[in-house]
Amino acid sequence: MITQVRGRLVEKNPTEVVVDCNGVGYLLHISLNTFSSLPDDEAIVLYTHLSIREDAHTLFGFFTKTEREVFKLLISVSGVGPSIARTMLSSMTSEEIQHAIASENVPLIQSVKGIGAKTAQRVIVDLKDKILKTFNIDEVSTFTSNTNKDEALSALEVLGFNKKQSEKVISTILKENPEATVENLIKLALKNL
Repeated sequence: MITQVRGRLVEKNPTEVVVDCNGVGYLLHISLNTFSSLPDDEAIVLYTHLSIREDAHTLFGFFTKTEREVFKLLISVSGVGPSIARTMLSSMTSEEIQHAIASENVPLIQSVKGIGAKTAQRVIVDLKDKILKTFNIDEVSTFTSNTNKDEALSALEVLGFNKKQSEKVISTILKENPEATVENLIKLALKNL
Protein backbone atom coordinates (compact mmCIF):
# COMPACT_ATOMS: atom_id res chain seq x y z
CA MET A 1 0.00 0.00 0.00
CA ILE A 2 2.64 2.56 1.04
CA THR A 3 5.73 1.89 -1.06
CA GLN A 4 7.93 4.91 -0.31
CA VAL A 5 8.04 7.93 1.95
CA ARG A 6 9.69 11.20 0.90
CA GLY A 7 10.02 13.98 3.43
CA ARG A 8 12.09 15.67 6.10
CA LEU A 9 13.82 13.57 8.73
CA VAL A 10 12.43 14.77 12.07
CA GLU A 11 13.65 12.07 14.50
CA LYS A 12 16.37 9.51 14.06
CA ASN A 13 17.40 6.68 16.35
CA PRO A 14 18.90 3.23 15.67
CA THR A 15 15.57 1.37 15.47
CA GLU A 16 13.13 3.95 14.11
CA VAL A 17 12.80 7.30 12.38
CA VAL A 18 10.03 9.86 11.99
CA VAL A 19 9.67 11.40 8.53
CA ASP A 20 7.52 14.53 8.10
CA CYS A 21 5.61 14.35 4.80
CA ASN A 22 3.66 17.60 4.31
CA GLY A 23 2.77 17.89 7.99
CA VAL A 24 2.12 14.17 8.64
CA GLY A 25 4.81 12.37 10.63
CA TYR A 26 5.37 8.73 9.66
CA LEU A 27 7.06 6.41 12.16
CA LEU A 28 9.22 3.92 10.27
CA HIS A 29 11.01 0.97 11.85
CA ILE A 30 14.50 0.65 10.36
CA SER A 31 17.56 -1.62 10.44
CA LEU A 32 20.97 -0.51 11.69
CA ASN A 33 22.24 -0.54 8.09
CA THR A 34 19.56 1.98 7.09
CA PHE A 35 20.29 4.02 10.24
CA SER A 36 23.98 4.32 9.37
CA SER A 37 23.17 5.32 5.76
CA LEU A 38 20.75 8.12 6.68
CA PRO A 39 21.81 11.78 6.59
CA ASP A 40 20.99 14.03 9.57
CA ASP A 41 17.86 16.20 9.36
CA GLU A 42 17.53 16.41 5.57
CA ALA A 43 15.04 15.57 2.87
CA ILE A 44 15.12 11.79 2.49
CA VAL A 45 13.42 8.98 0.60
CA LEU A 46 12.84 5.64 2.28
CA TYR A 47 11.41 2.59 0.53
CA THR A 48 8.77 1.04 2.73
CA HIS A 49 6.91 -2.13 3.57
CA LEU A 50 3.64 -2.01 5.50
CA SER A 51 3.19 -5.00 7.79
CA ILE A 52 -0.45 -5.50 8.77
CA ARG A 53 -1.30 -7.76 11.68
CA GLU A 54 -4.43 -8.12 13.74
CA ASP A 55 -3.02 -5.96 16.54
CA ALA A 56 -0.71 -3.57 14.64
CA HIS A 57 0.03 -1.79 11.40
CA THR A 58 3.79 -1.31 11.23
CA LEU A 59 5.70 0.61 8.58
CA PHE A 60 9.26 -0.52 7.90
CA GLY A 61 11.70 1.79 6.09
CA PHE A 62 14.73 0.88 4.00
CA PHE A 63 17.48 3.01 2.49
CA THR A 64 17.73 0.81 -0.64
CA LYS A 65 15.25 -1.19 -2.70
CA THR A 66 17.54 -4.22 -2.40
CA GLU A 67 17.29 -4.16 1.38
CA ARG A 68 13.49 -3.98 1.10
CA GLU A 69 13.41 -6.94 -1.32
CA VAL A 70 15.59 -9.05 1.00
CA PHE A 71 13.28 -8.11 3.90
CA LYS A 72 10.20 -9.20 1.91
CA LEU A 73 11.86 -12.50 1.00
CA LEU A 74 12.85 -13.14 4.63
CA ILE A 75 9.35 -12.51 6.03
CA SER A 76 7.91 -14.91 3.43
CA VAL A 77 9.65 -17.75 5.31
CA SER A 78 7.59 -19.49 7.96
CA GLY A 79 9.02 -18.67 11.39
CA VAL A 80 10.65 -15.40 10.31
CA GLY A 81 8.61 -12.38 11.28
CA PRO A 82 9.30 -8.71 10.55
CA SER A 83 11.28 -8.18 13.76
CA ILE A 84 13.60 -11.15 13.11
CA ALA A 85 14.04 -10.02 9.49
CA ARG A 86 14.93 -6.52 10.71
CA THR A 87 17.39 -7.99 13.25
CA MET A 88 18.95 -10.00 10.44
CA LEU A 89 19.29 -6.87 8.27
CA SER A 90 20.85 -5.08 11.27
CA SER A 91 23.39 -7.87 11.83
CA MET A 92 24.42 -8.25 8.17
CA THR A 93 24.15 -6.22 4.98
CA SER A 94 21.62 -7.33 2.36
CA GLU A 95 24.52 -8.58 0.21
CA GLU A 96 25.93 -10.68 3.07
CA ILE A 97 22.49 -12.22 3.63
CA GLN A 98 22.13 -13.00 -0.09
CA HIS A 99 25.55 -14.68 -0.19
CA ALA A 100 24.93 -16.56 3.07
CA ILE A 101 21.72 -18.00 1.62
CA ALA A 102 23.26 -18.71 -1.81
CA SER A 103 26.23 -20.52 -0.24
CA GLU A 104 24.02 -22.35 2.31
CA ASN A 105 25.97 -20.87 5.23
CA VAL A 106 23.73 -22.13 8.08
CA PRO A 107 26.10 -21.07 10.93
CA LEU A 108 26.18 -17.44 9.68
CA ILE A 109 22.38 -17.22 9.40
CA GLN A 110 22.00 -19.00 12.74
CA SER A 111 24.34 -16.44 14.37
CA VAL A 112 21.49 -13.89 14.16
CA LYS A 113 19.63 -13.51 17.48
CA GLY A 114 16.26 -15.30 17.31
CA ILE A 115 17.17 -17.72 14.53
CA GLY A 116 17.69 -21.37 15.41
CA ALA A 117 19.11 -24.19 13.30
CA LYS A 118 15.74 -25.25 11.84
CA THR A 119 14.74 -21.70 10.91
CA ALA A 120 18.16 -21.06 9.33
CA GLN A 121 17.79 -24.21 7.22
CA ARG A 122 14.22 -23.24 6.27
CA VAL A 123 15.44 -19.78 5.17
CA ILE A 124 18.00 -21.44 2.88
CA VAL A 125 15.58 -24.05 1.48
CA ASP A 126 12.82 -21.49 0.84
CA LEU A 127 14.95 -18.63 -0.49
CA LYS A 128 18.06 -20.04 -2.21
CA ASP A 129 16.48 -20.31 -5.70
CA LYS A 130 14.72 -16.94 -5.35
CA ILE A 131 17.93 -15.22 -4.22
CA LEU A 132 19.96 -16.74 -7.08
CA LYS A 133 17.35 -15.69 -9.66
CA THR A 134 16.47 -12.26 -8.25
CA PHE A 135 19.95 -10.99 -7.50
CA ASN A 136 21.96 -12.82 -10.22
CA ILE A 137 24.43 -14.39 -7.80
CA ASP A 138 26.84 -16.87 -9.35
CA GLU A 139 26.17 -20.08 -7.44
CA VAL A 140 29.35 -21.84 -8.55
CA SER A 141 31.82 -19.17 -7.42
CA THR A 142 30.15 -18.96 -4.02
CA PHE A 143 30.45 -22.71 -3.51
CA THR A 144 33.98 -22.88 -4.91
CA SER A 145 35.43 -20.34 -2.52
CA ASN A 146 33.84 -22.05 0.50
CA THR A 147 35.00 -25.49 -0.68
CA ASN A 148 38.50 -24.22 -1.41
CA LYS A 149 38.70 -22.64 2.03
CA ASP A 150 37.50 -25.84 3.73
CA GLU A 151 39.89 -28.06 1.73
CA ALA A 152 42.83 -25.79 2.45
CA LEU A 153 41.97 -25.67 6.16
CA SER A 154 41.73 -29.44 6.46
CA ALA A 155 45.04 -29.85 4.57
CA LEU A 156 46.76 -27.41 6.96
CA GLU A 157 45.24 -29.21 9.93
CA VAL A 158 46.63 -32.53 8.65
CA LEU A 159 50.02 -30.82 8.35
CA GLY A 160 49.78 -30.01 12.06
CA PHE A 161 48.89 -26.31 12.02
CA ASN A 162 46.51 -24.72 14.55
CA LYS A 163 42.99 -24.51 13.06
CA LYS A 164 42.11 -21.03 14.39
CA GLN A 165 45.42 -19.57 13.24
CA SER A 166 45.06 -21.21 9.82
CA GLU A 167 41.52 -19.89 9.47
CA LYS A 168 42.65 -16.29 10.14
CA VAL A 169 45.46 -16.55 7.59
CA ILE A 170 43.24 -18.14 4.90
CA SER A 171 40.47 -15.58 5.46
CA THR A 172 43.03 -12.79 4.98
CA ILE A 173 44.31 -14.42 1.78
CA LEU A 174 40.75 -14.83 0.44
CA LYS A 175 39.99 -11.15 1.07
CA GLU A 176 42.96 -10.17 -1.10
CA ASN A 177 42.55 -12.99 -3.63
CA PRO A 178 38.97 -14.41 -3.62
CA GLU A 179 39.60 -16.62 -6.69
CA ALA A 180 42.60 -18.44 -5.18
CA THR A 181 42.77 -22.18 -5.84
CA VAL A 182 43.24 -24.71 -3.03
CA GLU A 183 46.93 -25.11 -3.94
CA ASN A 184 47.53 -21.34 -3.93
CA LEU A 185 45.70 -20.97 -0.62
CA ILE A 186 47.87 -23.64 0.99
CA LYS A 187 51.12 -22.23 -0.47
CA LEU A 188 50.30 -18.67 0.63
CA ALA A 189 49.12 -19.85 4.05
CA LEU A 190 52.34 -21.83 4.62
CA LYS A 191 54.35 -18.66 3.98
CA ASN A 192 52.31 -16.79 6.61
CA LEU A 193 52.10 -19.46 9.32
